[in-house]
Amino acid sequence: MIVDSPYAAGLRRIPVRRRTATIGGSRVRWWDYGDPHADRTLVLVHGFRGDHHGLEPVVAQLDGVRILAPDLPGFGASGPLPVRHDVDGYAQWLRAFVAHLDLAEPPVVLGHSFGSIVVAAAVAGGLEASAVVLVNPIAAPALEGPRAVLTKAAIAYYRLAALLPRGMGYALLRNRAIVRVMSVSMAKTRDRGLRRFIHGQHDRYFSVFHDRDMLLEAFRASVEHDVSDFADGIDVPVLLVAAERDDITPVEAQHRLAAQLADSRLRVIDGVGHLIHYETPGAAAGYIRAFLAGLDARTARGDAA
Repeated sequence: MIVDSPYAAGLRRIPVRRRTATIGGSRVRWWDYGDPHADRTLVLVHGFRGDHHGLEPVVAQLDGVRILAPDLPGFGASGPLPVRHDVDGYAQWLRAFVAHLDLAEPPVVLGHSFGSIVVAAAVAGGLEASAVVLVNPIAAPALEGPRAVLTKAAIAYYRLAALLPRGMGYALLRNRAIVRVMSVSMAKTRDRGLRRFIHGQHDRYFSVFHDRDMLLEAFRASVEHDVSDFADGIDVPVLLVAAERDDITPVEAQHRLAAQLADSRLRVIDGVGHLIHYETPGAAAGYIRAFLAGLDARTARGDAA
């Protein structure tokens, strides 16, 4: 189902260039939005089973910055990694990706959901970033979330997909009814048009992955780690954009994560769940703009950014 994006007009105002290169052993596609000479560059890392399209509603609200949005290896238009698709593999790849960009200044690195874990691991492991933004961060083990039963059901689903013969396993992983159940469970908006758009996005992009093995590796990584595992190694400013009704990480865990980070600020958006990037991208972008302005003010004062 293809549904027109309510954010299309804003996105059309932003120039975009498509890039391709082999990085970290993966043939990677990424999208380069905005002014290539902007003072600030953001690198975006999407969540599990998504691709760069999921963060485009946020991109549409961020003028005046350069934004680089790759498809993670194995998802979307990017080829798989030559190593395991676990947190270490993705973190190593992200460090290689940023190094390949050869930017004049360290970027701000943004991660959504599973991308928040990848970004946290990469920065704790030495990725040079001027700051970090985590949207719907996975701040605690998924099995301890508000709807842990759904996580356990997902684990059983992926285990079954691994055990089935290849064709049946792929059919289960790409089953449109199961994808729709997932989409319905995460969407909190009562706007019917926006819900149709969200379901259409998941229909189009949620099943675009390279193969079953890499998907199962990435899934295990998404439930076996969280940002708090790496928080002590992050010493740059961090913005956490969390959701009041997130089914994966409760707000209380977000406050604990904020306290664990050396330099953080937490913003919570009311009435939304794990789909901030689809349901309230304007609010998220507003917090990001304010955060970037604060970084600029710190730089002007001579503080460490």
